[in-house]
Amino acid sequence: MLDKTQMERLEAKAVNSAKTRQPLYAPRKKIFPKRASGSFRRFKWLVMAITLGIYYLMPWLRWDRGPFAPDQAVLIDLANRRFYVFFIEIWPQEFYYVAGLLMMAGIGLFLITSTVARAWCGYTCPQTVWVDLFLVVERAIEGDRNARMKLDAGRWTARKLVLRVSKHVIWLVIAAATGGAWILYFADAPTLIGDVFNGTAASVAYVTIAVLTATTYTFGGLMREQVCTYMCPWPRIQAAMLDENSLTVTYNDWRGEPRSRHAKKVQAAGQPVGDCVDCNACVAVCPMGIDIRDGQQLECITCALCLDACDGVMNKLGKERGLISYATLSDYNANMAVATAGGSGPVNPSLVRTADSTFSARLAHFHIRKIFRPRTFFYMGAWTAVGLALIYSLLTRDRLEINVLHDRNPQFVTLSDGSIRNGYTVKLLNMIPEPRTIVVTMQGLQGAEMSVVGSDLPAARFFAIAVEPDRLNMLKVFVRQPAGEVRHAAQTFKFRVEDRASFESDEYTATFNAPEIAR
Repeated sequence: MLDKTQMERLEAKAVNSAKTRQPLYAPRKKIFPKRASGSFRRFKWLVMAITLGIYYLMPWLRWDRGPFAPDQAVLIDLANRRFYVFFIEIWPQEFYYVAGLLMMAGIGLFLITSTVARAWCGYTCPQTVWVDLFLVVERAIEGDRNARMKLDAGRWTARKLVLRVSKHVIWLVIAAATGGAWILYFADAPTLIGDVFNGTAASVAYVTIAVLTATTYTFGGLMREQVCTYMCPWPRIQAAMLDENSLTVTYNDWRGEPRSRHAKKVQAAGQPVGDCVDCNACVAVCPMGIDIRDGQQLECITCALCLDACDGVMNKLGKERGLISYATLSDYNANMAVATAGGSGPVNPSLVRTADSTFSARLAHFHIRKIFRPRTFFYMGAWTAVGLALIYSLLTRDRLEINVLHDRNPQFVTLSDGSIRNGYTVKLLNMIPEPRTIVVTMQGLQGAEMSVVGSDLPAARFFAIAVEPDRLNMLKVFVRQPAGEVRHAAQTFKFRVEDRASFESDEYTATFNAPEIAR
């Protein structure tokens, strides 16, 4: 039987330990992460359920926009060049909203990283979420760490073949569902899914499903940590986002060193001993296969599963939790100064504890106010400013627009009665899913009249025309001005459009060209 200071040591070796650093591009070593339990693991389950639920279920949500618009809550309608998100409809010329959201995502990533390091990578990155999902399947079929290692090392038998085939088939089903869910964002989900299974969908749908199935299966099942280490640029960028007050998952060697698996024997011999019992539990649960006790590493995704594993060991030993914890570099350095007598010697556990074995009052502890510093305020301010600008623009944007393009050749035509005529292409944009009657009026240009090509509307200074819901109506309009009214070679006037039912309006300033001799 093991006493409380002699925990079972797991045979877990870091794939890239400080003592044996691997080349930058080393062949992949299989990692068999052990199932973890604890508050951070439960939080990861919650995040995984929410993110996967949003991804797979969002295309099926309905949103009533009336009879003239699709009722899918989130739809990227490439055929009609529309982007629907619940009550928001974005036209191609309003793509700056998407750009604004991307800016908010980037700034938000900077804010999160400068505050809690790679929390995005550890909890919400799609690679992390799908790897977690694939690991759930792997553990359910092949067992936990030891069982999977034994199965992998054993010879091929009928049982091993069945287990491996079952695992990969389920992985492929998940990957195919991932690709299938993605295409549902680009067309009506119930209709498209029926077409896919009937074999009548567009070829691009099948190609997209095939590509995403292959990438999801490969990245989530076969490459896993290689994606985070070699393919993702963020581990190499994140260091610029961190400072001494950023929270990172940290092994507190100021209380853990010197390590010993036989603490009582070491203490009886009069030697110092830290809280770390060198059980390797933190290495065994790490999905990246690293040893957090080697310090911050490029491979660490800050998932905090090592923290859960270590806390579980500390609970069994009756010691304070937090040997591995979220900590800032400033607090860590301050505590190391205490544990090493200002750096004059190695870590001495007696310096961080009092006579009754409680922690010294000189030790630094994290406080939430430490993360609120100029950098985080700057990121938060920039993120908020972009968000408020987008909201203001959404609330004040016009849903009726006019665009006018003057004919280039000829610039003007002199008619038989001496009057001057200019041609214009007028585009009326009805940006709501309801039909409208739009009144187009001329303002300025003394004595001039408009006529619409292909219409029986009489020449006048205004006309009313019906525009279909959520559509652009393109008109060819001639503007004629009597010769006696022409005053300049280039005169400006306005096209004004108005929906008298909703009181929305828009204007466009155009130019009327005439020959020099007519001035």
